[in-house]
Amino acid sequence: MDPLAITKTPKCYVGGAFIRSESGRVYEIHRSSGEFFANIPRCTRKDVRNAVEAAAKAGAGWAKRTPYNRAQILYRLAEMLEARAPEMAAAIQEGHGRPARDSGDEVRATIDRIVHFAGWADKYEQVLGSVNPVASPHFNFTVTEPMGIVGILAPEDAPLLALMTLILPAITAGNSVVALASHAAPYPSILLGEMLATSDLPGGVVNLLTGERKEMLPTFATHEHLRAVAATATKEEATALQQGAAESVKRVILHDPKTDWFSSSQDSPYAIRDFTEAKTVWHPIGA
Repeated sequence: MDPLAITKTPKCYVGGAFIRSESGRVYEIHRSSGEFFANIPRCTRKDVRNAVEAAAKAGAGWAKRTPYNRAQILYRLAEMLEARAPEMAAAIQEGHGRPARDSGDEVRATIDRIVHFAGWADKYEQVLGSVNPVASPHFNFTVTEPMGIVGILAPEDAPLLALMTLILPAITAGNSVVALASHAAPYPSILLGEMLATSDLPGGVVNLLTGERKEMLPTFATHEHLRAVAATATKEEATALQQGAAESVKRVILHDPKTDWFSSSQDSPYAIRDFTEAKTVWHPIGA
């Protein structure tokens, strides 16, 4: 008699731990053949608030890491993803019914993008900062600082590549992240959480949630401890995000739902600037 396969129980990754949704609700996802695959946690507004608390605890320590150390940690994440590339490609293939070759291309592109931003981690300051001429006996420098906690609303398409493309600039700059994964294809984010849990990235720097976008979007827009939100959004969603964000004066970075996530334009270091604040420092000459 053949042994029964052990069905995996997917969980979200928050604060370095694996959690079920606060409400206990789930929704089903199916294989491309239509066969039941897994019950995915259907997170709530309370889960968003809990994830923000976890991100706040981890954020200060992550922001104090040296840029070189952040680069090492990101590079290590790329190594871990490469080691489990076939498994991740299978997860993408099941969720979207893509040919294995196409899902493998998405994993390869994601690995390359992580390595790319790892390379920028100790270099973007030279691009985004400056020495400013002033009409007084002072040195005047503009340097960047992380904003704090960033909310991410990932698109339905390219469930791994798009999610990481939105997360990477934020954490490269020293921010912590609360991200809502693709609703239609959430399983790659579940595997990503497993990799993050055994990586060198401190727990709470990246928090991954799954569930209904329309339920949680208002909380992402209005939560006062989120200092920025990056999202792909329809016209109606963009309006809701901007109106909600106005109350707490948070930055909103919007991407077209038809964005080509494989494009090399997504590698720009100026994406990091979206998640930084500029600080100007004056220093007397000769002091």
